[in-house]
Amino acid sequence: MADAPQDYPTIDPTSFDVVLCGTGLPESVLAAACSAAGKTVLHVDPNPFYGSLFSSLPLPSFPSFLSSSSSDSVPSPSSTTPYAAVDLRRRSLYSEVETSGTVPEPSRRFIVDLVGPRVLYCADEAVDLLLRSGGSHHVEFKSVEGGTLLYWDGGLYTVPDSRQAIFKDTSLQLKEKNLLFRFFKLVQAHIAASAAGAEAGEGEASGKLPEEDLDLPFIEFLKKQHLSPKMRAVVLYAIAMADYDQDGADSCERLLTTKEGVKTIALYSSSIGRFANAEGAFIYPMYGHGELPQAFCRCAAVKGALYVLRMPATALLVDEEKKCYAGIRLASGQDILCQQLVLDPSYEIPSLDMTCSTPVSNSSRKVARGICIISSFVKQDLSNVLVVFPPKSLEEEQVTAVRVLQLSSNLAVCPPGMFMAYLSTPCTDTFTGKKCINKAIDVLFTTKASDDLEGHLETTSENSKEGVKPTLLWSCVYVQEITQCQGTSDTALSCPMPDENLDYRSILESTKKVQFLSILYYSCQKVGKKIWLFVEVMEPFGLFLASCQYGMISYHVHIK
Repeated sequence: MADAPQDYPTIDPTSFDVVLCGTGLPESVLAAACSAAGKTVLHVDPNPFYGSLFSSLPLPSFPSFLSSSSSDSVPSPSSTTPYAAVDLRRRSLYSEVETSGTVPEPSRRFIVDLVGPRVLYCADEAVDLLLRSGGSHHVEFKSVEGGTLLYWDGGLYTVPDSRQAIFKDTSLQLKEKNLLFRFFKLVQAHIAASAAGAEAGEGEASGKLPEEDLDLPFIEFLKKQHLSPKMRAVVLYAIAMADYDQDGADSCERLLTTKEGVKTIALYSSSIGRFANAEGAFIYPMYGHGELPQAFCRCAAVKGALYVLRMPATALLVDEEKKCYAGIRLASGQDILCQQLVLDPSYEIPSLDMTCSTPVSNSSRKVARGICIISSFVKQDLSNVLVVFPPKSLEEEQVTAVRVLQLSSNLAVCPPGMFMAYLSTPCTDTFTGKKCINKAIDVLFTTKASDDLEGHLETTSENSKEGVKPTLLWSCVYVQEITQCQGTSDTALSCPMPDENLDYRSILESTKKVQFLSILYYSCQKVGKKIWLFVEVMEPFGLFLASCQYGMISYHVHIK
């Protein structure tokens, strides 16, 4: 985070419907939704750039951001507002940062994602949200045209993710091809039947998988289809994107059900061919994932949201009589009042003596990440490609999948002739996570023998020959904390942080929950045991009618 300037602007007006601190993707989506609904919005960020924990940074700025993501409490400037002030603290989310090698010049040509490796499915909700909101006008995508490679038996294997790919794969035996094709045909029939049944309003439809199969662990269902271990790894880790070892049911932290696996396969299949100029299922934003929050911020600004960068928040204002947060104090000393506060997850929200909307949870998990600059592609002629290391493929003790995303200069994230590679794996401790990342780096790349980087562009074509590993020029391995839930009050909510997943589905789902909690407090009218909420925000940029049960009270939400 850059040093704050000495002179801060005065913000006018001093009261808003919603104030958001941090311009990460969840906060930016909420800002765009609230602005589109006609709410007055103030969006501040202590950084001189958009994106917060979801930003894309020039490489020279990356190490300082990791080390300065936390700060001690800044004393709150004096103010005449009749509210008590509770100092805000920001906590460190990054640890165990290790770098090696020398960054090639010009170093600012390398753009680093804080959330990598990450892609968007062509048919996922994040893309639909961009299209509905108009955010797609502010960001450009390119296809991850290389598809997915699976590391198996010491080699990289192209994932057969379609009928054509299955029958073109010369490494598969005829029996394997038939079994895999039969499995995909069975799943596609279930997907089609489910879609037809949903449209017709029918409970059951011909072709759907039995409920007992859908409730099975996905690994057991695949075994019932007589798929080989290699084909099970393809489906589980390269298409269904399971994170944990599914063979160890007793020790598996997250066992995938058939229903969940089929749902991801349906998303994967519907993504292939959705856009005529996109090969495969995945797309990636030009200039990095930091462009996504910027796109939603632009949508919010067009609708009247006020943006102030380089503006730290130092304290929360407390209405002691109502036992709720009434606003925020900025580093300038100015107090801003609001109906609803939304903070990025690096802020620690002080607890008040009141009933919380969400329980306090100390449970946290971690994700080990790696960023590499390499001299050539990991497999010949594949510029942008995803590589998956299934559990136990690197060592017997490996219990999580490792994902690697290689990106080329056609995405404007590095100079021509070089490549960026992002790695990640979920972990419970830093040692195990970093060990898996480093093993994957050792498998894919070779360490440069000399510190002299001159001439690496001339040797790119030679090093790119099949069977020759790319040269590792620079790397950074670190661990990011993922806190699942913070204690929040009705008027101060915390957004989700970047997680270990390959896409944004979980983050957007958590953002919806944050938005729903905000709506429950912000605009409701009690009628007996029912609460009717006529709100304009919950489903951004669309009409939505939802009913949900919360304890013994029924909530009916109508979105205009």
